[in-house]
Amino acid sequence: MYLEGDQEWNHIHPNDLWVYNKLILSRVLGYNCGPVGTAVPKPDFYIVRPSMNLLGMGRFARIEYIYKYTEMYHPGEFWCEIFEGDHLSVDFHHKEQKLTVIGNRDPENDLYRWSKWEKIDQKVEFPEILNNLHGYYDWINCEFIGERLIEVHFRQNPDFRYDNSEAIPVWKGDRPVNFEGYRFVKSEDFLRRGFWVK
Repeated sequence: MYLEGDQEWNHIHPNDLWVYNKLILSRVLGYNCGPVGTAVPKPDFYIVRPSMNLLGMGRFARIEYIYKYTEMYHPGEFWCEIFEGDHLSVDFHHKEQKLTVIGNRDPENDLYRWSKWEKIDQKVEFPEILNNLHGYYDWINCEFIGERLIEVHFRQNPDFRYDNSEAIPVWKGDRPVNFEGYRFVKSEDFLRRGFWVK
């Protein structure tokens, strides 16, 4: 099920809304995190991002060095420890793993600016924290970094609806490149124009 915007929001059972709040999800999972207005435990680099972002695409997510206080950030944001490892997006159908893709990104680029997504064959267990939801969801998409759950959506990954195994984002302002063996699909979202897929 590919849901967008209002469809996705209206599909969520009210008692499951906590799942879409990344701060609450992170806190329930025991991560080192907190809302804007709370002090970090030690000076360090943290990821700062919106607590809820139905628009996706990593909008406004960034790495910040925080000495202690966080009052300078937007009230709708939160800070969290940074995880290392592969970034996976996994689609589960009735809790059974159906699609796993790995993201590749130049670490010098903004966090939203992925270079490529591709299907991989890697076993990922359905998160136990999602076993007792109140609503009924055919599909649940989960994102992980280094095996740590960071985000949940009650829908499928929309970037692999083209019967594709790879997706190379095309960003606004990019110089035109023609990837041999790929076809371009228009999929405008934030600063993305579409994908080269195959």
